[in-house]
Amino acid sequence: MTAYRDFFHQLLMLYRPFESQLNVQLAKHDLYRAQWSVLHYLATNGSATLVELAHYQRVEKPTVTRTVTRLEELNYLEHIPGKDRREKRVRLSPLGESLYKEVRLTVDQFEQEILKGISEKDQLAAIQIMKEIRSNLISKETVK
Repeated sequence: MTAYRDFFHQLLMLYRPFESQLNVQLAKHDLYRAQWSVLHYLATNGSATLVELAHYQRVEKPTVTRTVTRLEELNYLEHIPGKDRREKRVRLSPLGESLYKEVRLTVDQFEQEILKGISEKDQLAAIQIMKEIRSNLISKETVK
């Protein structure tokens, strides 16, 4: 098997078990990966529109709308004024900020466990490789 074939085969073999086990960790907090992704983005960026969240997750806006609606029902998100009335901008509520910090500890522990034995240098190299592959994929989408 060529290196590139094995690389992508291993990537596919990693994705499902990672997402499955991440969801086990998130279930301790009654969350799913898509919800965690929104909480993480908002904790990192402060606020976002639904379009920005959809773009970040690479999903359609209705998918993000359902996730955001559920997080709002749980009082983890709140609306803030946008540039105009049509723009729906959200941010973490105080309860959402508290939840994020709690879940972040769980996720950090999980991620550190599964990276055990992999040096920081190797982790940084893998991060760079994933960024470059993502950039190549995105540039292919914009060419269409």
